[in-house]
Formats: sequence, C-alpha cells, structure tokens
Amino acid sequence: MTTTDPRFAVLGARPGKIVAVHLSYSSRADQRGRRPAAPSYFFKPSSSLAPSGATIERPAGTELLAFEGEIALVIGEPARWVSPDAAWKHVASLTAANDFGLYDLRANDKGSNVRSKGGDGYTPLGPTLLDARSVDPTAVRLRTWVNGELVQDDSTAGLLFPLAQVVADLSQHFTLETGDVILTGTPAGSSVVVPGDVVEVQVDAGAQSTGRLRTTVTQGTRPFDASLGSLPAVDDTQRLEAWGSAEAASLAPAPALTPELRVKLERVPVAGLSAQLRKRGLNDVTIDGVHALTPGSRFVGTARTLRFLPHREDLFAARGGGYNAQKRAFDAVGAGEVIVIEARGETGSGTLGDILALRAHARGAAAIITDGGVRDAEAVAAVGIPVFSAGAHPAVLGRRHVPWETDVAIGCGGTTVEPGDILVGDGDGVIVIPPALAAEVVDAALAQEEEDAWIARQVASGHPVDGLFPMNAAWRARYEAERNA
Repeated sequence: MTTTDPRFAVLGARPGKIVAVHLSYSSRADQRGRRPAAPSYFFKPSSSLAPSGATIERPAGTELLAFEGEIALVIGEPARWVSPDAAWKHVASLTAANDFGLYDLRANDKGSNVRSKGGDGYTPLGPTLLDARSVDPTAVRLRTWVNGELVQDDSTAGLLFPLAQVVADLSQHFTLETGDVILTGTPAGSSVVVPGDVVEVQVDAGAQSTGRLRTTVTQGTRPFDASLGSLPAVDDTQRLEAWGSAEAASLAPAPALTPELRVKLERVPVAGLSAQLRKRGLNDVTIDGVHALTPGSRFVGTARTLRFLPHREDLFAARGGGYNAQKRAFDAVGAGEVIVIEARGETGSGTLGDILALRAHARGAAAIITDGGVRDAEAVAAVGIPVFSAGAHPAVLGRRHVPWETDVAIGCGGTTVEPGDILVGDGDGVIVIPPALAAEVVDAALAQEEEDAWIARQVASGHPVDGLFPMNAAWRARYEAERNA
C-alpha cells in the first residue's frame, strides 16, 4: 500500500523494520582501532525516517550530533535462511541514507542506540532508488558532503562484510520482509555537525545515482525532562568517537597502548606477534642483536627514544657534559614507556649504567633497550627493570658516543623506531609494533596461540605432525568443531 506520508515517500510504504550495521568499513574500523570478526546490528524505528530536504533538530542541551553517510538496502522478496550467493536477489533497491546519532545519549543506551539514533528525522533516505538488479554490490560508491565539502568517499570494496553477507546473516536470525531497510554502515569521515550545517549523501552505482540526500541541522529548544529518564551527558570518550579523531575534537591524542591492549600483549610471545606482522608484510620490525640482561625478562611499552652519534672530541665537549640528551631522556621517561637507544650497534662503551637504570625504574619505565653496551651490567640487572642490550662493556659513554637528541625517529638494532611505537620483549628478542596495527595483530596472535596450543595437545597425545601442523581440511574441521562445542 502506498503512502502519502512524506517520511516514507521514497520507499512507497512504511517499512516493517530498519536494521543497521554497527561497524562495517575497514576505514572506519581502522579509525576506531577495532576490527570486528563478524557484523553486529541494532534496530531503528521507522518513525526516524525523513525525506531529502528535511531538517534534523539537535536537541537543547546536547553537543554531539554526528552524521553517518550510508548505503541503504531495501528488501524486495522476503528472505529467510538465504545463502550469500542468493542473498542479492532479495534486494529490490538501494538508496542513500544518513544514520544520524546523538552521542550525548549513547552511553546509557549501551549499544542498543534506541535513544541516540532513534529520534525523529534521524534516518533520512533518498532522494531516489537504484534498481538492485542492475547494480554490482561490490562496486557501489558512497560520498558525503558537509556544507559542500567532501568528507566521506568510499565504496563497497572497502567493506569488512560484503552486502550479500549482511543480508544472508540477518536472514538466518529472522525473516527480512518486503520493504525492510538495512543500513550498511559508514566509512571513516563521520563527524559532528552543528545547527546551520547542511549534510548531503549520494550513492552511485555505475551510471546510476541517487542524487544528493540533503539534510539541514537546526537547533531544538525543548530540553529533556530529568524526571522521566537520564539526561544527555558527554565525556572525552564520546567526544572522540563522535568527532572521529582527537584533533577534530580538540582533545589530547588518545594513548595507543590502552590498559586493555597492554593486558592482551602481555599474554602473547614475541614470536607470535612476529608471525602476525610478517603476514601483514612487516618483516623488518625486530630489534636485532639485543638480549636480556636477566633471563626471563618480559615487557610491553611505548617507545621513548634517545639517539647517540659517533664520538667526536669537539662535539662531546659541547654536548656530552652537563644536562645532556642522555640524562634528559632518563629524567623524562614516563610510566609504561620504554627508553630505546640508538647506538649504531657499537658495543665498545656503555650507553647506560646502574644510576640511570635506577632513575628509569623509579620513573616507572617498562624497559630499556640499547643496541650498544651496558656498563655496570650486574648492578643494572639487579635494579629489576628489564634491560635488553648488545652486550656489556666497562668503558664510559665518551669512548664511542655523543649523546645527541631525544624523542625522534631512530634506528636501533637494524629497525626504525618512532616515539610512541609499541614494543614487546621476551626471551626471543624485541619487536616493534606500529600502533595502528597493534589491536588487530594481538587479536590475531591470541587466536593463533589458542590454535597452536590445541595442535600441541594432539601431538603430545601421539598424532603425527603431517596434516596437523599446519592443519589440513579434516583437522581444521575437527578443531573448529571442538572449539565451538
């Protein structure tokens, strides 16, 4: 039945349900620092729909209304338990959508997004539909503009979960009925808008285009009633998520090594992390030639760098004494940080001794790494802070080095280390992890550790390694069955 209600004009009728994907684009996942293994969803009320050209109110007393340009799928033939190969046949059309969200209300919604994304006008659709039968679902382009400036430009090639997979997945949980709408997630670039801003979203597939879905933000005047429910509230976490970056939100950058990530990294051996980085094309990330002064040493931390240049008498006279770069580095290191020293592999003198090791330990440093020598090695080891070095040497710094600068990119043990890089060390050595990859790498390494432990149990019980390590299809099926039991 067709409708005259302008909210549903582009669809022709009021949809039975609107289902939205939480996180679906690689670019958005990288921006958020988390990559889901499978899609997850939430519902939006059909009363949140709005046509192109409509306005959306930012409620009184709120600050974090954010846009999310998206591709919307409209179901044609009902779908229940359909395969990914057949799923696209159940999609009648595509259109542009804007999945607005009010982050001021998100914390108390706890992922349901009922209030934060269910408001009137929070789901504009349109302005026209594209026939899904003539669309390649792997090659659909999505763009968003704010006040005429392009802020999102991505395509379905960047999806973590293909459109057909999303349809098939939802169909195994409930019937997707004719007219139902699926919002397929937003790429990087989503951010906060304020009253007066105009947001436009467009979806293109080959020669077809929806045209621009236009929404204007206005200021609401009616506040929420505290006697009825929780009031809007924001903190720096919500500001960061809503704006999309610490810079955009005018916040200090969020630490790359969160407590949760640190706990995960502490559980994974360096060898496991190395394997995962190698799978991602990163082979030159080990600090070679360094060994722990104390067997069994292990650490996780972020890099604080110190660079030495080759000794030259006049330069050492100018920069080697007083409050030089070496002393400044050890005085400035923070809790959980790792002092990483570039000594060019020169072990003919010490690059630190017990006094500086004590200072780093007192400051809460996680470790000290040097591709040079350590003086007073036994005393340094006794301090209790993990120290990885290229060897011991009794000579003082000035025999081979000039302390030059701190907090710059350096070369240590054959690899580049930037301030803020994440380092992990154990009996196998020290590895450098780019912060942007750390969460992905550690999750993959933990999964591999679980798999390897299972293989080890099979080998210990008498099974040969052929076909088991690595697992062939039969062993893989057995592993997955036991894992999911």
